[in-house]
Amino acid sequence: MPENTPNRRIVKRERPEPPARDLTTTSYAILGLLAIRPWSAYEMTSQMRRGLRLYWPRAESGVYDEPRNLIRHGLATARAEATGRRPRTVYSITAKGRRALRRWLAQPSAPPRFEAEALVRTVFADGGTKEALLATLRLMREQTLDSYDEIVSQGVDYLTTGGPFPQRLHVIALVGRFLVGMQAWCAEWARQAEEVVEGWPDTGPITDLAVAIRTFRASAGEELLGRIAEQDAARRADEAG
Repeated sequence: MPENTPNRRIVKRERPEPPARDLTTTSYAILGLLAIRPWSAYEMTSQMRRGLRLYWPRAESGVYDEPRNLIRHGLATARAEATGRRPRTVYSITAKGRRALRRWLAQPSAPPRFEAEALVRTVFADGGTKEALLATLRLMREQTLDSYDEIVSQGVDYLTTGGPFPQRLHVIALVGRFLVGMQAWCAEWARQAEEVVEGWPDTGPITDLAVAIRTFRASAGEELLGRIAEQDAARRADEAG
């Protein structure tokens, strides 16, 4: 290298901090966890899986990213800790975060939504086979009964030890009551649907309208047909004036 070549230092430029994203229900769910106690991202992910997966399933990567977004909003802080030789980041809620959580809890909720891949497969079952639909229904029944047993097992733990957060048992019980009822209903629906499908020749499209309507009446169940009849009668009464 020639002697007159100047020395050049490579300066690493730090990436700018991304702007804060809008807060979502997942944001407030994590804020709710932080209101209970400080957590690492791994601990929060495990708790979300244990406590919220049946009614607010979210990708783990989003749970890992969201605490940093809360920090950008000033709703949480982070501190570095060491567990043995392994470093970890622990997140805590701020006073501003507690106020934001309280405001969110006082706002109206979005309408409930239900997510089930088995129902997506069922609604498009006319593109497959009867055997495939029956397998879907059987698996749904088994899965919901497994979830039912898991919820009941957690209830046993709550009643014997109080669980990890005994001070929250009153709200946990309300959600548990909903979840166990939902799993029981889904398992019973899958059983009844399996019985109905067993009587079909196949799942292919029905080309005759009269046959389609008869099949609808035979498959819908008494509760839905009763509600339809009530609404139709009310509509006819309104039209009659």
